[in-house]
Amino acid sequence: IFIKGGLKAAGKFLSELKVFGLAVSLGAVESLACSPAIMTHAGVPVEAREKIGLTDSLIRLSIGIEDANDLIADLDQALAKVQAEM
Repeated sequence: IFIKGGLKAAGKFLSELKVFGLAVSLGAVESLACSPAIMTHAGVPVEAREKIGLTDSLIRLSIGIEDANDLIADLDQALAKVQAEM
């Protein structure tokens, strides 16, 4: 997903997640989220990242085995907190 507001908003979104864990590796049974711009691709120059679609606002999600309604509620509450600060 892409979060309006760039890196600051993306970081806020990640910090507000309660059900999703923050992780670099997305291969697990639990739901995870990461920001490639500051995690997996932090060493790649901004111009190169943007050229391949890895902008500061990109959040990668890996959906695990938790209840779908819990995951949706978690995303909704985190997005609401980001929007409240904008």
